[in-house]
Amino acid sequence: MHRICFQLQVRPELLDEYLERHRAVWPDMLAEIAAAGRRNYSLFLGDGGRLIGYYETDDDEAAQAYLAASSIAARWEADMGGFFAGLDGRPDQAATPLTEIFHLEDQLAAATASSSATDDESDPL
Repeated sequence: MHRICFQLQVRPELLDEYLERHRAVWPDMLAEIAAAGRRNYSLFLGDGGRLIGYYETDDDEAAQAYLAASSIAARWEADMGGFFAGLDGRPDQAATPLTEIFHLEDQLAAATASSSATDDESDPL
């Protein structure tokens, strides 16, 4: 599974309308996101219109390709495109990806594995 995080900049003067549009995303678009293989999808809005998105997927390239070929996603993205500053292309294809630097479960698993290996090495039996 891949965890994907991205950033976009919503034009501050359009924030209220952007929020209103996301109160009830088109049911067809919701279905397309799910059909693309994206799950646990969330958007977070920061000060000044900084938008952070997050989702999980098994194959992000396949999910991107599915949505790029979807006429429903193309209509939604065309409708949303004007809300973003400094964007060249469809928002779903041109968002700035963020690099994951920490994930609690990964580090806990690594620490547990390391602890188990150390315990095994020090066990004289």
